[in-house]
Amino acid sequence: MTQAFRGRHFLDLADFSREEILYFLEVALDLKKRWVLGERLGILGGKIVALLFEKPSLRTRVSFEVAVRQLGGECFYLGPQEVGLGKREAVKDVALVLGRMVDGIVIRTFAHETVLEMARYAGVPVINGLSDLHHPCQVLGDLLTVQEKKGTLNVKIVFVGDGNNVCHSWIVAAARLGLSLTVCTPERYRPSWEIWNWAQREAQKSRAEIVYEVDPRKAVLGADVVYTDVWASMGKEQELEERLSFFWPYQVNNELLALASPEVIVMHCMPAHRGQEITDEVIDGAHSVVIDEAENRLHAQKAILSLLL
Repeated sequence: MTQAFRGRHFLDLADFSREEILYFLEVALDLKKRWVLGERLGILGGKIVALLFEKPSLRTRVSFEVAVRQLGGECFYLGPQEVGLGKREAVKDVALVLGRMVDGIVIRTFAHETVLEMARYAGVPVINGLSDLHHPCQVLGDLLTVQEKKGTLNVKIVFVGDGNNVCHSWIVAAARLGLSLTVCTPERYRPSWEIWNWAQREAQKSRAEIVYEVDPRKAVLGADVVYTDVWASMGKEQELEERLSFFWPYQVNNELLALASPEVIVMHCMPAHRGQEITDEVIDGAHSVVIDEAENRLHAQKAILSLLL
């Protein structure tokens, strides 16, 4: 199966079959075991990866830089001041030039169309490190975490909060893999109807159970995984005050968590706004796996880099 990935882009989990996503996870777990054993790998020996970021980042930047280096490759970072995508220089031109000089591009940007245009012209694998529509690297790492902690993906997963890019990638993953996912948001902040409708059609083939619930107390009943994210994603911070009145009932706190399974795990892609979408007691509590989840970004992204490059 390894040959089927070479040279492809990683833009959206919908671009991959169930078997391919599971293979990413298999490779990620193998690479993590090798990392624990201290093995040095030269999989990306001689390869150079560009990190092209319009948005600030901690986990995405560090995990990709470390991943490339642990696999024997080299990488360099280009921030918004160096490139000015679509302003100082057209996305197409940046893609064409970088594609002549590097072996792969990780892009973290605002508009998903920028990711698509980069992939259209680069001529080398492009990896979506985050866009306003999808965050597939995050959710691949999340799936690895659920699989490790629960021993299976066949659990009840509940996403509580904003119908944002992470939520979208969870919906896509659930539809492809045949998972049980409940999405719980204020009605005003539901996920994209286009993505939701695609997932419902896909679910008929994969036997996924993807449901929407506006009441967080109903949503988390018996949940095995409770997942949350910030209430105002990057670029929408100016909306926070308006959003707060809608989102306070969706805070993941001890009272809400008491309705879930006794063995529930709590996940958050971070950065977390403590005291808003999640309380200190929960994120620092016995059910939280958020730090393990953050580490798994490293191993999931090593799998992506290894297979594509």
